[in-house]
Amino acid sequence: MAGTVLVADDERDITDVCRRYLEREGYSVLVADNGDEALRLWREASPRPDLLILDLMMPGRSGLDICAEIRDEEDVPIIMLTARGEESDRLIGLTLGADDYVVKPFSPRELVLRVRNLLRRAAPRPAAGEREGRPGGPDPSRDLHFEGLSIHCDQRRVIVGGVEAELTVKEFDLLEWMARHPGQVFSRSQLLSRVWNIDFEGDSTTVTVHIRRLREKVEPNPSEPTYLKTVWGIGYKFEGKPVG
Repeated sequence: MAGTVLVADDERDITDVCRRYLEREGYSVLVADNGDEALRLWREASPRPDLLILDLMMPGRSGLDICAEIRDEEDVPIIMLTARGEESDRLIGLTLGADDYVVKPFSPRELVLRVRNLLRRAAPRPAAGEREGRPGGPDPSRDLHFEGLSIHCDQRRVIVGGVEAELTVKEFDLLEWMARHPGQVFSRSQLLSRVWNIDFEGDSTTVTVHIRRLREKVEPNPSEPTYLKTVWGIGYKFEGKPVG
């Protein structure tokens, strides 16, 4: 089984099509038609779902409420479903910790692709020796070390000033990508393409919010960033003094 996905939306047509396409790809699917039921399924499922797809507005708790509550407990990938014209709500959802959002009406195939990409990135990476069929630990050659910041790529861990930072799946992906290309300037659309692997129809707010959240977690002073620099009129670049 590819994993378990919890889909919560009060529109039966949407949950039906999500279930059908996800099950076709080998996923086990739990369905809720309101926020309270979604949170109950999340808490009672054993093991808990590997990914959640949450509608922003549902009876009972909203998708935003559920996202915030779950983020306090676990770093599970979350995709938000939004209606057109709800940009402010999408921004709130991303700020609360959602990894991705899909705008209705959407392509079920695209949704499945986003689920697959998020779960692949969230899964623990095998150690170098294990990838070759041999016992072995994490590959230290993949790690990135800068003054005050270490990125352990196989373990998907980030250490800032000796303390581990709690990053979501996309926050880690974004930081790792930029740190592997120090000094290179990326536009928001380039980061959407390289990190999210899917075009977002020109909506760059996802990158902006993730950069802001990353700065709050890895920068000594987020208002004067050391690592994640803004290049005005273009986008962002990573700067850091390598060590080791």
